[in-house]
Amino acid sequence: MSQLGKRFVNDTAIAWEVVGEGLKRKIMSYDDNVMMVKVAFEAGAVGALHSHYHTQISYVESGVFEITIDGITQTLRQGDTYYIPPHVVHGAVALEAGVLIDVFTPFREDFVAS
Repeated sequence: MSQLGKRFVNDTAIAWEVVGEGLKRKIMSYDDNVMMVKVAFEAGAVGALHSHYHTQISYVESGVFEITIDGITQTLRQGDTYYIPPHVVHGAVALEAGVLIDVFTPFREDFVAS
């Protein structure tokens, strides 16, 4: 079921999508301008270094992560956030199991392509 334009979202109604070893995500809601995605990491899972043209802000819901943005790495914990400008290389390593809440603008069309 598409989350396009969902105004109220029940987390338990959305299935996890496996996107890599130790990584799974849920697209919570989106429109052409913005998207929110929940990403769960097992301990040791890696969000490989990459870049995209979207602006991204992420919130550490739980866990401990090493976040690398433009060659600088910091350890972030529950309650911390980070900002990634367009086209900047970034990635994450889960030092402990945890969840990131990612917000993108515009929406990630590659996440919803069929």
